[in-house]
Amino acid sequence: MNESVVVPAAERNDREVEQRMRRLTRRGFATGGMGALAGLLAWGWVRTRPQDQGIPWPLRRMLEWNATLAQSYFRPTRLAPTFSMNVARWPRANGNLGLQNAFDPAAWSLRLENATEKRPLILTLAQIKSLPRVDMVTELKCIEGWSDPVRWTGVRLADLALRWGKATRSGKAADLERFPSDLLRYVSISTPDMGYYVGLDIESALHPQTLLCYAMNGRSLTVEHGAPLRLVIPVKYGIKNIKRIGTIRFTDERPADYWAERGYDWYAGH
Repeated sequence: MNESVVVPAAERNDREVEQRMRRLTRRGFATGGMGALAGLLAWGWVRTRPQDQGIPWPLRRMLEWNATLAQSYFRPTRLAPTFSMNVARWPRANGNLGLQNAFDPAAWSLRLENATEKRPLILTLAQIKSLPRVDMVTELKCIEGWSDPVRWTGVRLADLALRWGKATRSGKAADLERFPSDLLRYVSISTPDMGYYVGLDIESALHPQTLLCYAMNGRSLTVEHGAPLRLVIPVKYGIKNIKRIGTIRFTDERPADYWAERGYDWYAGH
């Protein structure tokens, strides 16, 4: 006489849960494997595409889309976050492009150029410091993913353009609001030895938080941080914050940019 075995309800539930988990595990493994394979195939396809300015064209189109998006929400009145002075700290020096040669900050001068004029203007640090002083604590954001709040001291690039009229075709003072058509479209900034150079759109260059900085955290800039003058532009990633400025040139032609030539986004806004 056969007797049926009665399995307790709790044990039945445990077995059902175990069976479901096994099915889910197999399904998840299969789905994950298919996803990984699709990713590898897609990456293989991207890598074989023709190059556009040093990188496969699908990646270049993505960078262009990012730049278009960043430009679409840029406003001169949109400010980067600021912080109290007690949170400021020393950022990483993080790179010495354009800083390798022997250099005497005391012999430094700034060459200011306008593409529509032949004669450059040579400015001393004392002349630059005669412009209204600005102190602010903003983040230096590296494209590698780290950021540091830093207290910057300097003068607005917009005030320099206003004082010496190099940002316009007419030679008159720059006025982004009333006479935008008179502004030259771009700014090229390079180190004295041309070892490093960046290109900026004029709107970002004349942003109220874009500084020509000569001090950091209450002290004069050190050589590794760009003495005697560096750019601070919080609406851009750190690759645009060029150290040891030698030349500033206002132009209508989009200027060369060191990292854009090596596959990065020319606009580099965030």
